Parts: sequence; structure tokens; C-alpha cells
Amino acid sequence: MNFDKRQGLLSWVFVGLMFALTATLGVLQYRWIGEVSQAERERLRSGLQASLVRLSQDFNTELTAACAALLPEASAAERDREKLYAGRLAHWRESTRHDRMFRRVAIAVPETNSVQLLMFDFSRGAFSPADWPATWKGIRERAEARLAGEPGGGWRGGFGGPPEGELAILALPRIQFPEPGGEPPRRERPVELDWLILELDLEYVRAGWLPELLQRHLGARGMLEYQIEVVPRWNPDQILFQSDTESGERIGSRADASVYLFEVQWEQLMRRSAPRRPGFDRPKGPPRLMPGGDRGGWQMLVRHKSGSLEKLVARSRIGNLVVTFAILLLMMGVVAALVRFTRRAQRLAELQMEFVANVSHELRTPLSVISSAAYNLQGGVVNDPKKVQRYGELIRNEGERLKEMVEQVLRFAGLKADARIEHPEPVLVETLVEDALRDARRIIEESQCAVDKQIPPDLPPVLGDPAALRHVLQNLLTNAAKYGGDGRWIGISAEVQSGDGNKQVVIRVRDKGQGIPPDEVKQIFDPFYRGRTARQDQIHGTGLGLSLAKRIVEAHHGRIAVRSAVGQGTEFSVHLPAGEPEQVDEFANSAD
Repeated sequence: MNFDKRQGLLSWVFVGLMFALTATLGVLQYRWIGEVSQAERERLRSGLQASLVRLSQDFNTELTAACAALLPEASAAERDREKLYAGRLAHWRESTRHDRMFRRVAIAVPETNSVQLLMFDFSRGAFSPADWPATWKGIRERAEARLAGEPGGGWRGGFGGPPEGELAILALPRIQFPEPGGEPPRRERPVELDWLILELDLEYVRAGWLPELLQRHLGARGMLEYQIEVVPRWNPDQILFQSDTESGERIGSRADASVYLFEVQWEQLMRRSAPRRPGFDRPKGPPRLMPGGDRGGWQMLVRHKSGSLEKLVARSRIGNLVVTFAILLLMMGVVAALVRFTRRAQRLAELQMEFVANVSHELRTPLSVISSAAYNLQGGVVNDPKKVQRYGELIRNEGERLKEMVEQVLRFAGLKADARIEHPEPVLVETLVEDALRDARRIIEESQCAVDKQIPPDLPPVLGDPAALRHVLQNLLTNAAKYGGDGRWIGISAEVQSGDGNKQVVIRVRDKGQGIPPDEVKQIFDPFYRGRTARQDQIHGTGLGLSLAKRIVEAHHGRIAVRSAVGQGTEFSVHLPAGEPEQVDEFANSAD
């Protein structure tokens, strides 16, 4: 007993250590996943920002290349201005993939007191005089102020931005610089010959150009995973492009990354016209007719559709934590199951050892009696015929006892836990009970127990193996005789019960003995198990009887149950499916 307690204590200590180790691993895993999630968030954010920077460079480079292709050099004669611009425009449209980039192309030509507008007709391929569009009013006023030399002429980027109609317009000056020589270079004043005005086609930008760039830099899943907006830098409430128009949700200040678009590289355009000599200051920044500064006129805002990269990583972190803790719980469950199965295996091993000891003792006792009786008979010690007959009866009884023990062990070894009766036959309950009482008569008589039998004559038969069912009742009657104590009474009865449309025969075996303790009731059907009373009182047995009886009853699609109260006795009930009375006659006729 002390050894069992020590083993149980060690098992629980092992389980506690494993749980503590698992909890420690869980905490470390939680912290590690947090650090990995933070690194993953920064990786996603930097990767997204790098992709947007490349997209912005491609957009602005393509826009700058178009402006450079359309803007002639200042050395061209003014009388060929219209043909020069038209030729460059036609050549550009033939060589570019984005020939629909511009919705309107015009030339603003300075005159004495006004600025004339020449609008390009795409159908004729030529420039012709035109009225200034109403949305270009601000450009015209700034051009005229510029021509008049007014100090406030020109656009200044710090006062609210351009009008709404100018959000997609570029005004590029064609500048003529003085030839080398003459006055000091810093006093040279460049002359603006005219202005090339380009208005982007926003429909083409929304439907073709931007989706192509997004596909290239964010991948095929970019448009599906991210919400994208393009807004004017001076008026964020206005939307120039929106990838998700159905949700209606704005990004605003909650963008995961952003980048500026619509920025012409002015120095690259001016590099062709500005003289290259020491002391000359090349123009920096955009012309004063259009927005200035070091950033583009549009801002692209990008946010993950889950709400943010923070939420995306948090969701992934939660998923990782769930999987991790599920694995840890599974590990703890496996450890607990392993400890439980190990203890059960140890218990089974102990029961098997007890079984071997019990069987050895049970075999040795009758063999010793048989050997002694045979020795006395052989040596002539006993000559009285009555004593010889008594010795012979003793040998026969002990031999039957050995036979029953060996048959029980062999039957248990040969009957599987999930066995089924393959060829059942109808068996009368009254005949079954009578046969079982006859087989158990010797033990019942030795125990001096009175048998109270109540079997109705009209009971339906049960289908099964008569020998196996007889063994079940014999075992229950034998136990009632051995454990009945001073009650010396055995009751056996049978009845029919109906439920769920099925009839079953219930056979009950009762005694008035000491009863079974509640903590042993659940174990009495386990193989090799013997209760404390059997061990203390040294009652003969192998611990296989009830386990074998349970297997036999379950093989007949039935069940066996027990009710017991300490000091009041025990009742075993065997529930078997009932057959029809006609089946007995049919079986008898087939046997004839």
C-alpha cells in the first residue's frame, strides 16, 4: 500500500512538473509571438512603403518623360511654334503606351496685353485659337500677371492650393536663356517664350494607368487586400481615385503607408535649356504658374482592408496563439492520459500478479487434497468401503473444482471483449435457471443457503448460447452462496420488461450478505479484481467470474447491472433480449 501511495505521489509530482513546464513554455511562446508579430508588422509596413515609393517613381518618371517629349527647346523659331508642338505631340503618341494620358493639350502664348490660348484638336492633329475654359481661369490670371511683371503674379503654394479645376493640370514654361557673354551671369534674366498646358485625363488615370501600376508593384492581390485612395494634397476631402467604392469608408489619417504623386522633375526639364557655365544658377523647383514645393500634388493613401496592418498582424497573432495554446493543451492532455494509462497498466499488472498467485493457490489446494487421498488409497491406509467411497467423492469434487477453474480461465482467454454469438438458439429461462442451480448445487449446499426461485411459466425464451448463459447464472449463484454470509438465502427471479418497442427478459439473483462497498462497485467487473472482503476472508476465486459474465451477456446484446447496500445484500440483474414463444417450437421441429 505504501508503495502504491508513493507511486501515485510520484505520478502527480510528474504531472505538476509537466504542467509548470507547459505554462512556462506558454508564457515564453506568448512573448516570442509578440516580438515576431511586431517584427512582421514593421516588415509589412516597410515593404508596403518601398512598393509605393517605386510606384510613385514610375508614375512621376512617366509623367516627366511625357512632359520632356512634348516641350520643345527654346531655340526653335516662334513662327513654327504650332507645328513644332503638334509634331512632338504626334511623335509622343506613337511611341508611348499611355497615349490617352492627357485630356487637353494647349499652348499659352504671351502677347502685348494678353495671353492667347491655342488648343490642340486631336481629330485634326493641329492647334487652333480657342477661348479659355472656365476651369482654367486661375491659370490665365496668373499667366497675365506674370506677363505684366506684377510682384504677386504667379501661384504661391502656401495659400490654400489651386482651384478644384486645376488639380490635374501642368503648366510648363518654354524658357530661353541669354547666350554666354555680356553682363555677369547672375544678372541674366531668362525669357518665358510660352507655356505648354497639359490636363490629365482622370478617367484614364483611374481606369488604366493607376490600376496597372498597382498591379505591377502591389501584386495581383494588392487590389484585393488593400484599400487605396488618391487625394489632392491641398484638399484631402476630395477623392481623385478610390479602389473600394462600395464600402464608402475613407482612409484619412489611418493609412498604413502613403506616397506623393503628380510631381514633375523640373530640373530634368530645365537641364536642356539652361546654359552650362560657371556662375549660372539653374532654376530650381516648378514654375510659378503651378504648385511648388518638394512633393507632388497628389497623395496616395493605402490601408489594409482588415482596418490596418496592426489589426492584420494582431489577428494573425491571435491565430498563432490559439494554435500554440491548443498544442500546449494537447500536450498536457497527452501527459495526463499517459499518466492515467500508466497507472492503469500498473494496476492491471498488479491484478495479474494477484491473479497468478490466486490461481496458483486455488490449483495447489485441490491438487494437494487429491494427491493425499490418492496416496492413502494406494498405500492401503483406508480399507473401509465407506471411507473409500468418501475419499472417492472427495477426489471427484476437487477434480470438478479444478475443471471449473480451468474452464473459466480458458473461457475468459477465448472470449473477446467485442465478441458476438454467431448462432443463437432459443433457450427457456426456466430450463436455464434449473441447469445453473444444478451446476452450483455443491457450493450452495456447502454454504447451507436456501434458494427462493420465482420463475413465471409463461416467460418468452431468450436467444443465445445455452452453455454460456448457464455459466453466467452459475457464477452469480456461486458468488451469492460464497459472499452471502450469515444471510444463507439466495433469491432468483425473472420477469419481462418492455421499453422502446423492445421486450427483454430480466433475471435477478439476490443475496442477504454483507453487500459491496460503494468504492468497489465500479471495479467488480474488471478482470482479475477481487474485493477486500474476498481477500481478507480468503474466499476462493480467480477474479475472472464477473468480468467473464459481463462479456458473455454483452455478446448476447444484453447488459448486466448490480445494486448493493452494505449490510443489506446485493442484487445482480441480467437483461437479455426476449424472443418469441414460437421460436422454441420452430427450433425443436428443425432439430427433429
